[in-house]
Amino acid sequence: MQIDGVLISESQLGSALNISIHETRSADFAMLLSMLSHDALDFSQFHLPKSQQQQADRSEEALKKELQVGPQKPLAPAQFDMLIGQDNALLVASGALTSLRLKECLNPEPLAARNDKKHVPLEVVENLEPAVKQRLAKAQGKLDLVTDKPMDAAGFYDQLAAGDMQSMLKATA
Repeated sequence: MQIDGVLISESQLGSALNISIHETRSADFAMLLSMLSHDALDFSQFHLPKSQQQQADRSEEALKKELQVGPQKPLAPAQFDMLIGQDNALLVASGALTSLRLKECLNPEPLAARNDKKHVPLEVVENLEPAVKQRLAKAQGKLDLVTDKPMDAAGFYDQLAAGDMQSMLKATA
């Protein structure tokens, strides 16, 4: 019996082990077994041919369909709409909370009324310091600084003298 190369697994022996058993050659059988690798990871059952596994579709749409997830709640509508939630308020007032929950699951309303990331709500602007308000208004282009244009002092004095502004000054005082 002649074997070429280094023996690692019993699959390299072919039918040599079987032949040595049937012909009652125990010395050959023992020699062949001693020549095999002693590492269990080298056994042929750990080196089976690998079949191509089909990759499962793990896209967001497929997962939503598999888990039966409803439509995603939008962050904001495409167009500005101040009437978002008006129908919900009517449902809450009438006590139809189950109808409200069903409506929200089937057709979710946006979380915000605006689709403007740079919009700052009025209540936030009102609580800002004057310098920060001025900086914000300048950044948004809503403010023409008084220091940018010279004041027409003569025209202002003429308005005061004519009495046009006296009524407004008395009303604010």
